[in-house]
Amino acid sequence: MFTHTSSLRLDEAGRGVAVISSPKAFALISVTTWWFTLLLCPDQRTSQLGTTPNIKQIVLGRCYNYITFVNPSLRYDCEDIWRRFEELVVRKSSCNVTVEDYHQIFYEATQSWPCDRFLFWSKTRTLMHSYSAVVRHFWTLEDTLVGYMFNHLIWCGQEEDTAGFNFSFCPEWSACKNHPVYSLWRLASQNFAEMACGNITVLLNGSIVNAFNRKSMFASVELDVLSPNKVDYVNIKVVTNLEGPYIESCCQGSVVDLIQILQSRGFRWTCTDNDHTLMVLQSIQNPKRSSCQTCASHSSI
Repeated sequence: MFTHTSSLRLDEAGRGVAVISSPKAFALISVTTWWFTLLLCPDQRTSQLGTTPNIKQIVLGRCYNYITFVNPSLRYDCEDIWRRFEELVVRKSSCNVTVEDYHQIFYEATQSWPCDRFLFWSKTRTLMHSYSAVVRHFWTLEDTLVGYMFNHLIWCGQEEDTAGFNFSFCPEWSACKNHPVYSLWRLASQNFAEMACGNITVLLNGSIVNAFNRKSMFASVELDVLSPNKVDYVNIKVVTNLEGPYIESCCQGSVVDLIQILQSRGFRWTCTDNDHTLMVLQSIQNPKRSSCQTCASHSSI
């Protein structure tokens, strides 16, 4: 049986502080301290996550939500899409799932979008989602069925003979060419860009070096697939953080390289620095910044 003693002492501010010498209480405090330490100082191994827990329930739930509420005019067999996905992934090692392996899944989830609604992005995820939510006619890769179902999820198969998802560890995208997550998003990006037509918009981050990164999904996949015969204008929007740094613009840095590529391939283009709507969206997210007050005063004029 545990016993404990307690006493009262004064701290430096003259306040009474209880001191507990119970082994059970000490163990509880130690576990609590360990837990908060883990939260505040996570081990690097947490970055090497395995397959997302409950992935089947998440994917199926998103699929049914998509065909019920997001786009109820569509008719897809969610169970069949999941079955094909599961059979593909669990029968392959974590670095042996190719783009071609996913073709049947995308065939099952074929979609088409009206022109003038395609929004591409690179290193602007949070702002992109806010922008597409406000400017409702835009569609992003994450608005497609496959993008909606698998957004923010991780998955890979077992290395051993026993089939199944690996919930303990999946390699980083950069670890292998045929990563199961990378291969799916590569094909999703390719299909999305192939559908693009009319006026399209590209959202880039001017507060980083290489806003147009040659290794990004936009530069390495989507740009190559875009057709000047289907796309009327490529409207580039370069947005910087309101407080800076101001590194790249339509006339400076890698954005100039993007414009030169578009010109060489026969695209017509426009480029805008710090679009007003995008600046307002940033201000809404943090209205106390001084730059937001300037933006607000300009909006009221």
